[in-house]
Amino acid sequence: MKKIVLETKGLIKRFGSVTSLNNINIQVAEGEWVSIMGPSGSGKTTMLNILSCLDTLTEGQYILDGVDTSMLTEKEQVVVRREKIGLIFQQFHLVPYLTALENVMLAQYYHSIIDKNDAKEALEHVGLGHRINHLPSQLSGGEQQRVCIARALINQPAIILADEPTGNLDEANEEIILNHFKGLHKEGRTIILVTHNPELAEFSDRVIRLHHGRVEEDVRLQG
Repeated sequence: MKKIVLETKGLIKRFGSVTSLNNINIQVAEGEWVSIMGPSGSGKTTMLNILSCLDTLTEGQYILDGVDTSMLTEKEQVVVRREKIGLIFQQFHLVPYLTALENVMLAQYYHSIIDKNDAKEALEHVGLGHRINHLPSQLSGGEQQRVCIARALINQPAIILADEPTGNLDEANEEIILNHFKGLHKEGRTIILVTHNPELAEFSDRVIRLHHGRVEEDVRLQG
């Protein structure tokens, strides 16, 4: 049986009087690819923000690699996010005045030691070895998203969390990004992917569907 790397128990998130997530109980095993789906307002992004330690829960537990994150200080949560998680957003969040290479190296800076060659290799791995000195404004949407993937992977995180990573891309670039995720899955990475796209979700091991902040369905597709 594979190790459980991520688990929520009775997770509740409220914003004032509004309950965004209500009694979420999930487990994700090491190397599993889980897609989170649901209509707008169902709580998908809120859930991903909690799983990535960008936000905190109101009640319940979120256990990441055996650690109850609700017991961590804000600084400790930053360390967990930096050491264990690679984040990929729909909005690229690249620093506009830094080159593709420098944007990747920035993630190294906040993690440990800058290694220019490792950063170059990360960009080459996503097919951007020829674009390392370009600014984000000089890159297409698909290329910017691939810089984000390189940045997310540069510190070798065990868990990849992605929020609508193909939402702003055309069909050709969407396929490129999908192939990267398939490669990460084959490498044994744990992937949690928020998506509206059923074609993207069909490659995952499981699909969790949220509706009005609750788990409506948890279906295994593979394995």
